[in-house]
Amino acid sequence: MRMIRLKDRDYKHIDQRILCIMQEYRCLRNNAIQCEAVENTFYIFRTDTKAILAKGITGYEQAKERANRFRKAMNLRWVQIQFKAERQTPTPKQFGVSADGRNYTNARGETGRVDYARNYNPSKGRRFRGAYDKDGNYGDID
Repeated sequence: MRMIRLKDRDYKHIDQRILCIMQEYRCLRNNAIQCEAVENTFYIFRTDTKAILAKGITGYEQAKERANRFRKAMNLRWVQIQFKAERQTPTPKQFGVSADGRNYTNARGETGRVDYARNYNPSKGRRFRGAYDKDGNYGDID
């Protein structure tokens, strides 16, 4: 095995490269935190009365400044006013038979082909239909 000897100037180059990588990572992490904070909306409330003072404030820093202004204007202590991120409403999952009638999506988001029977269902006004799940089980659709 051959030994490679590094000189002092080689170590300086490695140190500089490591520092540059750490600075880039720090910038990326800070940008990710800022982007995440901007996407959230906050509301400000009093802890003693549970009264909501403001809603829909975008960004962590803006919410913090606004809460501080409320605290000073209303002559409150730090523990009497807080702000929290508003709950985000999840987008409803679209499940059921597609508009063209060929695909079916169940509540878990799994899709499959719709099978139509040759028998007519008079109570529904259409043919019987069903779909297979990923385990191979057959299930009727409405």
